[in-house]
Order: sequence, then C-alpha cells, then structure tokens
Amino acid sequence: MTFEIFVVGPLAANCFIVGCDSTNQVAIIDPGDEAQLIIDFVKQKNLDVKYILLTHGHIDHLAAVQKLKETLNVEFLMHEEDQFLIQRAVDQAAMFGISDPGKPKPDKYLKHGDIVKLGKLELKVLHTPGHSPGSITFSTEDKLIVGDLIFSGSIGRTDLPGGDYNQLIQSVKTNIFTFPDTTEIYPGHGPKTTVGIEKAGNPFFQ
Repeated sequence: MTFEIFVVGPLAANCFIVGCDSTNQVAIIDPGDEAQLIIDFVKQKNLDVKYILLTHGHIDHLAAVQKLKETLNVEFLMHEEDQFLIQRAVDQAAMFGISDPGKPKPDKYLKHGDIVKLGKLELKVLHTPGHSPGSITFSTEDKLIVGDLIFSGSIGRTDLPGGDYNQLIQSVKTNIFTFPDTTEIYPGHGPKTTVGIEKAGNPFFQ
C-alpha cells in the first residue's frame, strides 16, 4: 500500500497520497496547499493519480485542488453537503492569509458506503458529519483518514458554519469507535492515533 503524508500550508494540514503499490494508482486526499510539492512528488515516483478527494470543504484542505486538477487532469470528488464551503473558498482564504484557490468544481459527489477503487486498494467512504455537514472519513485496511473529525486527544471544531457538536460526537461513536482498537486514525492536523487510544483517553468521550 502506498501511504505518504505531507504537512502543507500555514495551518499545517495533513495531505495524504494513498493507493495501490502494485499498480501505482493513487488518490491525493486533502491537498490543502503547496500544489507544486505534491506534483513534483507524484511525478518523481511515477504515480498514476486517479482522483483528488476531500474529507471536507475547508480552505486548509482544498487550496491546492484547482491547480492539481488542471495539471494532472484528474477527477475531484467530495461530499455534496460541503459544496457551500467551496463557494465560500475565497472568503475562507482571506481569513487565513491563503491565496485565492478558485472554486474547483467536483466531478462527482461521494456518499456513505461508496467505494473508491485504486488498483487493488479500496477506500470506503463513511459520512461523518459534525465538523462540517459533508465531512467524510476514508477507511482502508487498518487506517482511517478522518479529516478534522477527531484528533489525538481532541475533536474538530464545531463552531464553524454547518458544524454540530452532538452530530460530531455521534459520528465518532457510530463510525469510528466501531473499528478494532488497533485501527490507526490519521487526522487532518497533527499526529496519528488509534481507535483504542481515543476510546480510552479522549476527554470528549469519557
């Protein structure tokens, strides 16, 4: 399995390159900035980028989407309920000092239960709202890419447009904590953790 992480942009967002190491087919998940760095890496490694995927529509996770989409000529997929955040991308960028990312147009919307195929690897889509209405988690093998749903010892903000604290807590309990304790959680910022660690010690779930 191909699994690479880049920390990008002024808000230090985690961008993931995930895929099948036998076919070199990959997806770029949450390209929040530094498009050229990502482009150079996939070209150097001769990776076949099939999709750009978003866990959610906040600017620090999507600022490089438009350039990557145009340069690599690949499809961009996200959940429809975060489309309103794409429309506000310019305002989000100004708020955080990020250059105008444009308004990348999704080629397809993802929904709960969808499967994204990358060679022999499959990413399962889980709708996990709370941080934003269209927040999704990607599940593959023993890993969960959760966006800003849950962090090591914490949870994502719910005070942004469309956020809902109770919904977020429910999303984690029903979609994340049902995985085995050894399952690795990769958040949108900061270090990885595991389901077992968060069930046992995350103060928001005690």
